Amino acid sequence: MHSRPTLEKLVRLFLEYLEIEKDYSSHTIESYKNDLVAFVHFSAKGGINLPQKIDKNVLRSFLAHLFDEGFARKSVARKTASLRSFFKFLKHKQVIESNPTLSLSTPKLEKRLPGFLDESAVMRLLSLPDRSTVNGLRDAAIMEVFYSTGIRLSELVNLNTADIDRQKGLIKVTGKGRKQRIIPIGEKAVQAVDAYLAGRDAGRTRNATGKEVEAVFLSASGNRIYPQIVGSIVKRYIAQVSELERKSPHVLRHTFATHLLNRGADLKAVKDLLGHESLSTTQLYTHVTTERLKKIYHQSHPKA
Repeated sequence: MHSRPTLEKLVRLFLEYLEIEKDYSSHTIESYKNDLVAFVHFSAKGGINLPQKIDKNVLRSFLAHLFDEGFARKSVARKTASLRSFFKFLKHKQVIESNPTLSLSTPKLEKRLPGFLDESAVMRLLSLPDRSTVNGLRDAAIMEVFYSTGIRLSELVNLNTADIDRQKGLIKVTGKGRKQRIIPIGEKAVQAVDAYLAGRDAGRTRNATGKEVEAVFLSASGNRIYPQIVGSIVKRYIAQVSELERKSPHVLRHTFATHLLNRGADLKAVKDLLGHESLSTTQLYTHVTTERLKKIYHQSHPKA
């Protein structure tokens, strides 16, 4: 590129690169777009519209501006990561000679321990749905799968009937960055899914065009279920067994990981099951199990 394109044009090229070459999801691309457009607007107000004019001082001013606007540390950290990826792309394409984000420090995040349910609460949770109704069978299957596998909300929504290998007790899920992994699924979860599929009204297995729907979980209209519906279902049931502030499907993912570690599972194995890129992400759960051990110690040891 010899014509010194503007920041705005380069952001468009970067987003196309993420979509076509990196095969990122539309949700991830939208996040990058929002972060980078905010930076382009900020730079334009300072009279800067070329990447060659961006240095670490401009970047630091932008991050300071975000904090002044009341953005949380987590949001600022994500925007910092978006800027890093963008300028790395520009350096790779030889648009800029040096990457100004290399000396940029990411805002330190407060380590927030994930909320989870204890084993007795999970047993109560899984007994709540009315399994004599199709909706109850669906709700039970959703929560059984979450707790049995630890998959993400997006992974559950995108689960297809062909992804379940009943004989081997395995499911294939598509995670972040379209990466696929094969993980175990418990017998009770498979039974719950099969009961739901069997109980589904035959008319619901076809969408408006009459084409067979491959999704495991369907909405009332017979199409693939929406994340918002799953979120509200899980929240409603968790509220009946716990006073946790957050009651999202992610709580069941946290619960899955915590219960495995509490019962002696290897940290690396849990990392692979969850589909984490880095072991440090999974290590957050060891804080939960350590806190639990400390609590037991202080309650039980006579000299604690």
